[in-house]
Amino acid sequence: MAAAASTARRIVDIALDEDSVARRTPEVEHERAVALFDLLEENDFCLLDGEPGPYKLHIGVFEQRLVFGVHSGDDRKLRDIVLSLTPFRKVVKDYFLVCESYYAAIKKLGPSQIEALDMGRRGLHNEGSELLRERLEGKVEMDLDTARRLFTLICALHIKA
Repeated sequence: MAAAASTARRIVDIALDEDSVARRTPEVEHERAVALFDLLEENDFCLLDGEPGPYKLHIGVFEQRLVFGVHSGDDRKLRDIVLSLTPFRKVVKDYFLVCESYYAAIKKLGPSQIEALDMGRRGLHNEGSELLRERLEGKVEMDLDTARRLFTLICALHIKA
């Protein structure tokens, strides 16, 4: 029974639509890989008014909309959750600008400048994560760490900011 409870609110597999994935710098690709690994290791995700997990997510962009295809552990389609990209555009654009500055700073600036950029980067990441939780309110319940990791994956998708 404890094992069933532990998987009822879990994502066990994630697939990003490769046609939607933007090719970014090696640093951003590394962040995406780390977010994917961390998300699968530890997450709290539950469809509201839906079947309990475990869940498999298919994330992509279709017709300028963000699509979360939620499937059961045995690959039955449970629900598509479709969100407008518009609310995410500014925070994603700002996040990438700060990330680019941060990665450049690591190579040539001092610790205080790097720390300031990292604080800005984390602030924008939190803003994007909270926006994701707001947009999914009433559909999905998740903790902040899961939202942060999902936001990182969303940033990896081809969102023209």
